[in-house]
Amino acid sequence: MGELDMLEGKRILVVDDEQDILETLEELLDMCLIDKAPNYETAMKFLKKNPYDLAILDIMGVRGYDLLEETRKRGIPAVMLTAHALSPDNLIKSVKGGAQAYLPKDKISEIPSYVAEVLRSVETGKGTSLGWLKKLTPFFEKKFGSEWKEKRRDLLDALEQTFEVKREDLEPLM
Repeated sequence: MGELDMLEGKRILVVDDEQDILETLEELLDMCLIDKAPNYETAMKFLKKNPYDLAILDIMGVRGYDLLEETRKRGIPAVMLTAHALSPDNLIKSVKGGAQAYLPKDKISEIPSYVAEVLRSVETGKGTSLGWLKKLTPFFEKKFGSEWKEKRRDLLDALEQTFEVKREDLEPLM
């Protein structure tokens, strides 16, 4: 079984106010059943009507953090995808809000792999995988500066508390 085979037939809600991003995600995740919402209100209608295996949420323009709270209440794992809210503060806020991953739109072509990783962790009962953070560390260092993690030790606290991971398991990521 290939890495992405597990995505076949998964139902995913994608919320973004940029039509091209919605279309790109639909193309990249063509093996999934995709519902696209361009705003908070449409996303809420979908959430009230359908069950989902995962939600991909933009932060800006669609009330992404409100949607994160709604998906968490419904037991739907969520991935935050952002360009304009790309910062250590928003990464930490996303983790504290229960997001399974925080992904930059610059890496959108890799989203099937990240989504598969999140779904695999959820389905195996392992909670969350922090592989996304390990893979994106070089990108974040380039964007935020080489010592951003050392300056933001509260990221460790957020990861530890939100995902109930042991600090010794987090230290190699930092």
